[in-house]
Amino acid sequence: MTFATTLGQPLTLPCGVTLPNRFGKSAMSETLGTIDNHATRELVRLYKRWAEGGTGLVITGNIMVDQRQLGEPHNVVVEDERDMPMLREWARAGTHAGNQLWVQLNHPGKQIPKMLATGDTLSPSAIPFGKALSPHFKKPRALTEAEILDIIQRFARTASIVKAAGFTGVQIHGAHGYLVSQFLSGHHNQRTDRWGGSLENRMRFPLEIYRAIRAAVGPAYPISIKLNSADFQRGGFTEEESMTVAETLANEGLDLLEISGGTYESPKMAGQGIRESTQKREAYFLDYAEKIRARISIPLMVTGGFRTSEGMAAAVDSGATDIVGVARPLALEPDLPRRILNGESVHSVVEPRRTGIKAIDDMAMMEVVWFARQLHRMGKGKEPRKNESVLGAFVRSLVMVGIRSSRTKRMKLRANSG
Repeated sequence: MTFATTLGQPLTLPCGVTLPNRFGKSAMSETLGTIDNHATRELVRLYKRWAEGGTGLVITGNIMVDQRQLGEPHNVVVEDERDMPMLREWARAGTHAGNQLWVQLNHPGKQIPKMLATGDTLSPSAIPFGKALSPHFKKPRALTEAEILDIIQRFARTASIVKAAGFTGVQIHGAHGYLVSQFLSGHHNQRTDRWGGSLENRMRFPLEIYRAIRAAVGPAYPISIKLNSADFQRGGFTEEESMTVAETLANEGLDLLEISGGTYESPKMAGQGIRESTQKREAYFLDYAEKIRARISIPLMVTGGFRTSEGMAAAVDSGATDIVGVARPLALEPDLPRRILNGESVHSVVEPRRTGIKAIDDMAMMEVVWFARQLHRMGKGKEPRKNESVLGAFVRSLVMVGIRSSRTKRMKLRANSG
C-alpha cells in the first residue's frame, strides 16, 4: 500500500468509536488559558486549524483538574461547569472536520515551578527533585489518603464535564514526571501504605483514576493513557513495570495506549539522549511498542521522532503502532496530515533548535518554549514563524513566563487571603 492508503485507514477502538485515520496529534501544552485558567478563543482558533489539517485524533494540551495545582501559568483548569459555553465552542471547532478531539487530564504533583507555587506542592512522597532541578521546585509534601481519593474524583469530574461539552474522549497524563508518573516511579513514590511500595500498589493510583473516569463517562466513551515506556532514571519506572501497567489497564478496558518516555530530569520525549540509529528509524519508542504488542491487543499510539510520510507509514505497516503520534511537526505545519493523505511525500521542516549556548541548549524546556510560541501565533490567527530566532524566542518566553507566573501567584494569594 502507499503511505497515503496506509495512514488513511480508519481505526475502531474497543469502545466502538472509529478514528478516521492513523494520525494522532499528541498533547502539547499551549498555555493559552486566561490568567485565572479559563479556556479562550485562541484555543478555539488553534484547534480548528488542526481539525482542518487532517489529523484524525487531536489531543489537547494538559487540562488541570485542580485550580490550586498548576504546572504552568495560563494552564486551563476544568473543575466545574462555569466555562461550559467556551468549552462547547472549543469542542465544536476542534471536531468540525469529522475528527476526534480528546482532553488530556493532568495533575502536576510536585512539578510546579517554585515561582508559581503558592502553597504546598504535592507528591506521593516528600522527595525533592535532583540537584539540577531542585533550585526551581519546592520540596513536596506527601499526599494524605484523603487527598489521593479527592484527586481521583477530580479526574472523573473533569472527564464528565468535558464529555458534556462535546469533547469526544479523554486521556490520562501518566508520563513525563507529573503526578501519575510520580506514583508509578519507585524513586518518587516511597510510600509504605497501599499506594506505594510494590508495583501493584504504585499503579493503584492510575488504575483507580481509570475506574472512576469509566464510571463517570460510561462504556462507549474513549479513555486513553499517555504512559512512559520508562523514566530513564535510576530507581525510576522501568520498561518491564511499564508493560505490566499497560497490560493491567488494557485488561480493564482501556481504549488506547500512547507511548512516550522520560521526565524533566531525563527528557527523552524531547529527543535528548536518543541514539542516532533510533532517530533514523524516526519513532523514539518503537522498540518498546513492538515488545508491548505481544502482550496487549488494544490500539497503540507511538509519539516522538516521526518526520517523514514514509517513516510514518512504515511504522503502521509493520504493526508496531496503530496511530502515528505527531506533535512538533504540527506546530509548524498544521496541515501536514492532509497533505500526506492527498498523496504528497512529506519531510517535516522540524529540526533541532539550538541557540549555540550549551547551558541553554541542554535545558529540556528550551525547545518547548520555541514551539509553544508557534502555537500562540496560530491561536491569534497567524502563521507559524518557522525561522524565528531561537535565542530571542527563549528570552522573550522566559520574561513572559516570569510575568505570567507572578500575576498568577498574586491572584492565587489574594484568593487564599480572601
